[in-house]
Amino acid sequence: MSNEFELHATVRTDLGKGASRRLRRLDSLVPAIIYGEGKAPVNISIPHKDMLKALSNEAFFSHIITLVVGKKSEQVVIKDLQRHPAKPRIMHADFQRVSAKNAITVAVPLHFINEDKCKGVKLGGGSIIKVMNELQISCLPKDLPEFIEIDMTEVGVGEAVHISQINLPKGVTSVDLIHGHDADNAVVSVLAPRGGSADGDESSDDEPAEEAGEE
Repeated sequence: MSNEFELHATVRTDLGKGASRRLRRLDSLVPAIIYGEGKAPVNISIPHKDMLKALSNEAFFSHIITLVVGKKSEQVVIKDLQRHPAKPRIMHADFQRVSAKNAITVAVPLHFINEDKCKGVKLGGGSIIKVMNELQISCLPKDLPEFIEIDMTEVGVGEAVHISQINLPKGVTSVDLIHGHDADNAVVSVLAPRGGSADGDESSDDEPAEEAGEE
């Protein structure tokens, strides 16, 4: 995968909550940290406008990012992001260094395709319910996908697509499935229409049940 994102940062030595507040308020900078790959953590700051521009692209979260600090550059992925609860402001960012030889764990967006052609919707009148919007995966940096597609065409009413049914790219594994079969959760399902059922039974759960022994 090509590196399409590059951010420029400066090392910050004035640490603590007060210093971070001043950075955000006076200089429009985002406090951040780089860590991993056996190297010492480095505290940095990044222009807020640059972070907002990068974050406007969904692919930012599943790409290798080139982080330029002074005259050096680091290959990183974003691991954590703190946003202001009420304002469009980035409060803090964590970046993890990556190595071409070591697998990384990243949350990759899920793209659901052919929703308009979904069998359970077109023929059964059901509704698509998305349980997950991203998937935790493990892979080498070169194999990192920008997103993962899930084809909804053949999913019928009452059916679900589980993690194990996703067609993952070569070299990519699901972090959930590494933990065992019990973690094979549903990613998306097609819910039966209200008042209907998956097998076409038109009876409603709201109807009173027949009493035992009633003739």
